[in-house]
Amino acid sequence: MIRPHLEYLYSLALRLAGNRTEAEDLVQDALLKAFRAFPDLRNRESPGLWLTRVLTSCYYGRLRTKPGERQIVSLDDEAHFDLFDKIVEEDPFPYSDRVHLDFIALFDDARIIDVLGSLHPEYRVAVILAYVYGYTAREISVITEAPLGTVLARLSRARRQLERGLWDYAVRHRLISHPEVRA
Repeated sequence: MIRPHLEYLYSLALRLAGNRTEAEDLVQDALLKAFRAFPDLRNRESPGLWLTRVLTSCYYGRLRTKPGERQIVSLDDEAHFDLFDKIVEEDPFPYSDRVHLDFIALFDDARIIDVLGSLHPEYRVAVILAYVYGYTAREISVITEAPLGTVLARLSRARRQLERGLWDYAVRHRLISHPEVRA
């Protein structure tokens, strides 16, 4: 029953934890917790959502035990940042008719994973579950045991952090010509 979900669980753990060793440990913890709780599982025909919930719960548990991992996030920084406005304002691709698409094309999977790794952990969980795995906000609410409004706020803030992260990454790695980089 769990075997078909192992690859999915590992890929989710890798995206959440950021490295193979932690991802493997996270999957191991989640499977141990799942086996212990298996007798209480009501819907045994569709365990995917339940396993995702168990893995996410283990991830949050690990965050609580690691000092410094649960940093406080300033909402001011991303509240006023809009990637698309910034791209138009800075115009890193002069003479392009598709400036936004040109910017997004700078990012392969590895670069996006780097930027995702820099997001606040609770925001990273929400954005990965929503945009990588296609869960709805309601399903994310069930998985993370957070109210729907909280999930929607996390998704909104995660998008802003992701936009800011993509811009900062592009500037820092000189993927675009930016006034601060040219000086």
